[in-house]
Amino acid sequence: MLAEIITIGDEILIGQIVDTNSAFISKELNKIGVSVYQITSVQDEREHILQAFADAKSRVQLVIVTGGLGPTKDDITKRTFCEFFDDTLVQNDEVLENVEMLFKKHISNTPISDINRQQALVPSKAQVLQNTYGTAPGMWMQQDGVVFVSLPGVPFEMKHLITEKVLPKVVAEFKRPYILHRTLVTYGMGESSIAARLEDFEDNLPPIIKLAYLPSLGKVRLRLSAIGTDGEKLHKAMEKEVGALHNLVKDILYGVDDEETLEEVIAKLLTSKKMTLATAESCTGGKIAEQLTSLPGASAYYKGTVVSYATEVKIDVLKVQRDAINEHSVVSAEVAVQMAESVKHLMQSHFAIATTGNAGPTKGDSDAEVGTVFIAVATPTEIIVEKFNMGNHRERIVQKTVHKALELLQKEILKI
Repeated sequence: MLAEIITIGDEILIGQIVDTNSAFISKELNKIGVSVYQITSVQDEREHILQAFADAKSRVQLVIVTGGLGPTKDDITKRTFCEFFDDTLVQNDEVLENVEMLFKKHISNTPISDINRQQALVPSKAQVLQNTYGTAPGMWMQQDGVVFVSLPGVPFEMKHLITEKVLPKVVAEFKRPYILHRTLVTYGMGESSIAARLEDFEDNLPPIIKLAYLPSLGKVRLRLSAIGTDGEKLHKAMEKEVGALHNLVKDILYGVDDEETLEEVIAKLLTSKKMTLATAESCTGGKIAEQLTSLPGASAYYKGTVVSYATEVKIDVLKVQRDAINEHSVVSAEVAVQMAESVKHLMQSHFAIATTGNAGPTKGDSDAEVGTVFIAVATPTEIIVEKFNMGNHRERIVQKTVHKALELLQKEILKI
């Protein structure tokens, strides 16, 4: 079964916002055996939307549309739906009641206007998908065997409607194949080297299973995908190939499946061991702390950071010895070790990470080449430090350093 996602909004096309909705919808559809054939972004313009609808209808059985459902004149999705389906807008009393309830409960100081009441106007042929988090309802319409679903573009409203309303209806009304994905995540080896190692394995995969290489900073994901009508047969074949792949990459394996980020894995490890972490960041400028604290409940295992970007902060706050800086420079193993040791003591944590390096474009307070980075990890019993050359692109240097620091930390935690 094929689906197409259409996002409506000039703000996407001019780069004002990033389309995260399509990624979420694609992932959720795939879980229930629906393959996304195409993702299309269109302007808030009648003819463009109508053409996108017609094109999608010729290709797929399910079209999911997000955006353009607000109360203002530039939100034209409902009117365009009416034109495409030869329909008219009518007031839906349940939607109106929901709009009035939301205003009364959450926007008590703002009286509801006629413009807001217009959110209760929906195509007469539409099945309404009640939006309990916002005023714009979802709509389910069908034409010539193709289902069109219109959803608000606000991410948390869209996600609620997808999981609670749309997916159950799709499961109930469509016959779908089985789709399985299993992902093994590797660290420390490049894509081409892994591909050379797996050449025979890939050549002997059964026709129902495909292997994809998904490289990103610091890791390569190996995704096995299977599609078919016999669920039991598919699961057995997949488990066999996952086992074989696991044995071939076990020396560089970081985890199975890619549902968890590296910081989520570290969070679980620290929580299970009832241990804590602190960081001292120079070249990463607080990015490690940002990723760690993006997780709810991080305060249970993460103490905090010292962003010692300037040399004097390393000396005054982290008590790095000036002689060490003068002799080895701020970008050195010696300074990284002292930073890790100091922040671990300062915050009374079990583990500590320290980063110091030259992210460029100039050399700053060190003669180290751009891309030179030292990462130190302090554990309850020792301090390890490693030197890396992260290339010459500033943003990539920083992000690669963050990934490598978390990777080194994970390895040390697993030793405890």
